[in-house]
Amino acid sequence: MLVKKRLLISVVICLWSFYVTAEVKQAVRKVDSITSAAGIKEGKLKNAPQNSKKANTENAPFKGIKSKFHGFDMYTDGNCKIVAPNKHADGKPWVWRARFWGHEPQFDIAMLKLGYHVVYCDVSNLFGNPKAVARWNEFYNYLRFEHLFADRVVLEGLSRGGLTVYNWAAANPDKVAVIYADAPVMDFKSWPGGKAKGEGNPKLWKKCLDAYGLTEEQALAYTKNPIDNLAPLVKAGVPIIHVVGDKDVIVPVDENTAIAKNRYQSLGGIFEVIHKKEVGHHPHSLKDPSQIVDFIVKHNKGVSAKKNGHVPVSSNNFHMRGNYNNCRAVFEQTKRGHVAFLGGSITEMNGYRPMMCEFLKKQFPQTDFTFTNAGISSTCSDTGVFRLERDVLSKGSVDLLFVEFSVNDDQDGVYSQKRAVRGMEGIIAQVRRHNPKSDIIMTHFVNEKMLAALRAGKAHGSHDAHAAVAVHHNIANNDLAQELADQVNAGTMDWKRFGGVHPNKTGNGMCASMIKNALLKEWSRPLAAKFKPIDHSMVELKDAMSYLRGRFIPLSDIEMDDAWVVAVPKWKEVGGRVRGRFKESTMIHSSTIGAKLKVSFKGTAIGAYVLSGPDTGILRCSIDGKSPVDIDPIHKYSGFHYPQTIMLFDDLEYVNHVMTLELIDNKPGRLRKGGTAFRALHFTAN
Repeated sequence: MLVKKRLLISVVICLWSFYVTAEVKQAVRKVDSITSAAGIKEGKLKNAPQNSKKANTENAPFKGIKSKFHGFDMYTDGNCKIVAPNKHADGKPWVWRARFWGHEPQFDIAMLKLGYHVVYCDVSNLFGNPKAVARWNEFYNYLRFEHLFADRVVLEGLSRGGLTVYNWAAANPDKVAVIYADAPVMDFKSWPGGKAKGEGNPKLWKKCLDAYGLTEEQALAYTKNPIDNLAPLVKAGVPIIHVVGDKDVIVPVDENTAIAKNRYQSLGGIFEVIHKKEVGHHPHSLKDPSQIVDFIVKHNKGVSAKKNGHVPVSSNNFHMRGNYNNCRAVFEQTKRGHVAFLGGSITEMNGYRPMMCEFLKKQFPQTDFTFTNAGISSTCSDTGVFRLERDVLSKGSVDLLFVEFSVNDDQDGVYSQKRAVRGMEGIIAQVRRHNPKSDIIMTHFVNEKMLAALRAGKAHGSHDAHAAVAVHHNIANNDLAQELADQVNAGTMDWKRFGGVHPNKTGNGMCASMIKNALLKEWSRPLAAKFKPIDHSMVELKDAMSYLRGRFIPLSDIEMDDAWVVAVPKWKEVGGRVRGRFKESTMIHSSTIGAKLKVSFKGTAIGAYVLSGPDTGILRCSIDGKSPVDIDPIHKYSGFHYPQTIMLFDDLEYVNHVMTLELIDNKPGRLRKGGTAFRALHFTAN
């Protein structure tokens, strides 16, 4: 998001002028007992934000200008702000505030002290219209996929911010943990329309009509205001708390909160209201926000430290094949070991991976381990196999490999079973070819769609495809997904407590416990004095086209015209968000219509490991001079420059080929519209 100088100046002035009253400081002190109970260290509360610092180091956790928000680090990037707690709570919970940033901040400060991030995305003068919802979708995807924030967010809406939080929540009910709204607008006919008892605001009413593209007659008949669209939130089990002033004449309670509460409770939802009897629209919030905080903590399951303890797991869903004594012998006898972890964000994050590292170090205290973290957020099994040599095998023979891609193959790649098999089987086959004595453990993590299928006893694409590969190659698969499904059905666990797609300590602890229990059982028997390692030589591939030869194509095999550049893209000119790991990566890129290149390779498949951004173009590709096909690599998450592997041609004869690629003009009606750019980290082949 680009920031104009004038906007920057106004933000800095606003931050300098903001202050916290003595009453607010006293109120914040009252929630210290909650903070202390959560075991989170806090910084000293400041009376005013400190100077912004333009210099943002490479190690900064977020983009933007760094400053202080009442003692906490804040990053401002355009119209978005992220405030980081001094130590985030398990599962990376967060509060998303709508409108009036910095006004009556006591609730935000209290949540920061509890380890929640607090974020803001300004959508002023959009009144919660579809454009505002779309902007929030972009920001959610950025925080969720780039920074691994919790799947479900606590929404905070003040006054007209109620339109934004409720309309976004209705469009995304499964992404909402709790809603806290303060004197919220629940019907734009009440405010700014002023069509009943409320004062209204004629000037803003006109802006509201313009924002929605409605005439006044259409607006009065509009049936998608928050009070009309509560059923999805009830179905998703979203608890709600409002704080209102009973003498509010700007956003009257009986035209907004009272209607919402009656409707929500009649549908079976949880809806509490804190009434301020002698108060109007202002002041917002409470001097002591503890009552609001208590409601959030109570209902945001999976965050409270008390609920993140050890969860017993069964042995039913760890499918042991082999005894894993090959790696054990290496660890015990050579006192050295290479353990690698390959996967997406679940591997990259500090989840089950560090738990397993600690377990192995404790189990083999004399062993000098090399632990390779080859997790890259958003990547799928095909990207995993193509980068396997660079990220894992180049670091030495692997004694024990942990691999997971079930979730990403399902929700990021939306892969068919065939493609999910080809990627995962290619990984297993390549590792075994590199070292036939390697031990491998596959884990199936889970998203809500997969969980629903497994709970109902139904088949599910990537989960079943990967399990079939494990069976075929005789490796253990840790079916955490099925274990969670069984426990949810039995009432001993729920999705929120598990922590969501990016599990918290409870979910990751379940995963680690299942693996530890199985390994300890196998390793409980003494190792034979003359132990002979098992040779896991490759068996015939389950799918002959699996990516056994998956690799990056050398630059020397690519012939480009003058429209192409091999360099680090000028991201400031390009615009859009790009992950830190890719900012300095050299890429093959162009945005010139008609730009052509040729790739020579031998194999059965060719693709490209790309960043698909908001300006991504359409490719016209042909193989060996045959009729070209148009390929659109834009991704559903291309609001930022999203890493993915696109397969251009598959199921080819294993001979020498030449692939031709040309950038063509944009087409109307495309998903996310796109442009004419193409940026490849590598071309890939099998």
